[in-house]
Amino acid sequence: MRELVVLGTGSQVPSRERTQNGYFLRWDDEGFLFDPGEGTQRQMIFAGVSAGAITRLCVTHFHGDHCLGVPGVVQRLSLDGVPHPVHAHYPASGQTYFDRLRYAASFFEGAELLEEPVEEDGLLSVGSFGQLWARRLEHPIESFGYQLIEPDGRRMLPARLAEYGVTGPDVGRLQRTGTIEVGGRTVRIEDVSEVRRGQRFAFVMDTRLCENVLRLAADADLLVIESTYLSAEAELARRFGHLTARQAARVAAECGVRKLVLTHFSQRYLEPARFYEEAAEEFSGEVVVASDLSRISVPTRR
Repeated sequence: MRELVVLGTGSQVPSRERTQNGYFLRWDDEGFLFDPGEGTQRQMIFAGVSAGAITRLCVTHFHGDHCLGVPGVVQRLSLDGVPHPVHAHYPASGQTYFDRLRYAASFFEGAELLEEPVEEDGLLSVGSFGQLWARRLEHPIESFGYQLIEPDGRRMLPARLAEYGVTGPDVGRLQRTGTIEVGGRTVRIEDVSEVRRGQRFAFVMDTRLCENVLRLAADADLLVIESTYLSAEAELARRFGHLTARQAARVAAECGVRKLVLTHFSQRYLEPARFYEEAAEEFSGEVVVASDLSRISVPTRR
């Protein structure tokens, strides 16, 4: 299963309609928790996301609406006896803040939390999920966006397999070795399959428009991006290091994004449809205005 579980969508402070930020990405056997703001642990309960499902914690920056939920989540890992290590990524410049959040209160620490602070742009980790990248954004304090890239695979073509006489266990053997001998001739995997493009996910929070926003969003199947303001407040967005819905949609259009998820809304806006209308003027693909506790599927492979 690959889906985004939206735990909270509000910027700066919670409101009656929106909890502070929180996003959980199910990616096969991996679970990425991004920017847990205040109230995330409770939202996880409502959404049916267990602490045991978390394998990586990714914090973009240390403004409260993106990290004040860390203490509860970290302590819950131990309370629930999560047996696997959980990797924690966050700006290295905020190590003092992470230390305070991790040990904000007394608790018995039984879970294994592996701190892997981000110091610069680049590849953070490689695993069964693919590659996890981070890129620096433009905000009043240091902030990083995250990108998940699955390597390309191959899709077997039944008609071609039949043509070449590859059946049964030979199919698996061909996938493992790349070539096999069938009926006196060599069959290459390229003969009976086609490239299956790996999927991409991008997570872009508080930032002005900059080159790294485009790098993160490039060819994303699912782009989760802040749109704190509408374009009428574009100057306010620039001053405080944020994006408008129109800017976010232009990024999606320029970068070949398949599904655009807008979030991190200022409390001044009470009509989510306005964000959709503004984004749809710039981006012809699927636009989702995120709401708390919504579930958003990653588009199926092409």
